Amino acid sequence: MNTMNSLKKGVVAGFSFSIILISGCLDGSSSSNDVQAPAPAPEPEREQQVRIDEGFFVVDEASLPFEALPSFSNTDRWWGVHQGAGYRVEVPDNWNGMLVMWTHGFRGEGPELTVDSPPIRTYLLEEGYAWAASSYSANYYDVRAGVEDTNALALAFNSIAEQNGRALPAPSKYYITGVSMGGHVAGAAVERETLATANNVVEYAGAAPMCGVMGDTALFDYFTAYGLALFEVAGVGATQFPVSPEEAEEKLAIAKQELWFDYDTNPTPLGLTSQGEVFFQVLKNLSGGERPIYPLSFGGFQDLLQGFLGTDGTITGITAERAVDTTDITYRFESDPGEPLTPAEQNFNATIAQAEAVPGANAQRDDGLRWIPAINGEFDVPVVTIHTLGDLFVPISMQQIYRQRAEAAGSGDLLVQRAVRAPGHCDFSIEEFTETFDAMIQWEQRGIVPAGDDLLDPVALADPQFGCEFTRDGFPEELTREPIRQLIGDCD
Repeated sequence: MNTMNSLKKGVVAGFSFSIILISGCLDGSSSSNDVQAPAPAPEPEREQQVRIDEGFFVVDEASLPFEALPSFSNTDRWWGVHQGAGYRVEVPDNWNGMLVMWTHGFRGEGPELTVDSPPIRTYLLEEGYAWAASSYSANYYDVRAGVEDTNALALAFNSIAEQNGRALPAPSKYYITGVSMGGHVAGAAVERETLATANNVVEYAGAAPMCGVMGDTALFDYFTAYGLALFEVAGVGATQFPVSPEEAEEKLAIAKQELWFDYDTNPTPLGLTSQGEVFFQVLKNLSGGERPIYPLSFGGFQDLLQGFLGTDGTITGITAERAVDTTDITYRFESDPGEPLTPAEQNFNATIAQAEAVPGANAQRDDGLRWIPAINGEFDVPVVTIHTLGDLFVPISMQQIYRQRAEAAGSGDLLVQRAVRAPGHCDFSIEEFTETFDAMIQWEQRGIVPAGDDLLDPVALADPQFGCEFTRDGFPEELTREPIRQLIGDCD
């Protein structure tokens, strides 16, 4: 509900109540001015807020300094701490007046806040762009901190330059790009909801989220669905959600025995039992459907995905109450998306335990962004994304969700998406990073709409050649590409 409308309704309601009291006094009826509205219930405490309040997060200042690139020894390089977050800033001597914000990925659950430089640093300096990167003021999956701290750093760019002896005009344009959780930050930064509710607002001219969490909380729905399906296929389905860590550990031990011949030595598709082959199909459809590279990636992500078993749905305390929800997820292992479920699939979906979010757990707030900032697909600037086909940590289904939301919101013509034939998470070559960002720049500055892939076409997605158009083998990911050629051959 719009906050201003809520305030107006509250004023009207209060005014009407006052008239009733006055009227009662005039006609001799009794009234009590001592009657007070009940105090609002206190907001549940978030574990992340406790960590912040107790000073758990500390900037690792040793990680802030960075050296000049050999070909760009005359750039201005500044680093320090701004509003509890570490930062790096670099400005070339031929600055073109535009600033690019780099947003890093998930840094884990430790206290040290660190910052890094963008992989497209050479490209940015060659083209005359200044860039800046924040450590964010908190770790864990705190995208709210990522957006606010990145924007705060962008807004502080001129004062940082002045403090370091260089007077600069305000940037003529701001752009944003990042990876993984940083892709979520970059995508959320251009959403209309963010522009309306953030405490630090930057109007970016374009965004390039890479391997990003473009479905916001849907990523954690996926993690939850993975665990519930793993147990269900293994015959030890959960009776309810959440599943305690102890119970999850017991069920996982059984699942490894039931779904794999020998999980420890061969977690790949070749090591699956008949039940395991069912689970292989379930995960394929949960993560985006039939596509090249998935069989190559399956075994390598199992340990990582199993690390989310036994969680309580609050996304490690980023929300105070359960925010994950699997009630809209359909599990498939015999039919293709769009087809009717088979009887076996109908029975599976009817019996598997469901996670259901607590209403309002990630609702809009009146003090800034949601705890998990929304990706509604509502944006008004060019956005170009790139994603690897084999990623099962942040699967390509996140991009499919993003496309669906953008189309529903009327922003589809401002979104171009690309796929790369690689098995890992954010498994890009420098050329793939650079071409993605440059495509967004050419679109925003010159009106050249870039080519992209249709990730919602199941026939195209399943083609062994899918992803070839935007795959550029090269440093630093040469080693991940050779197994692909052995599995499905080279691109034509």
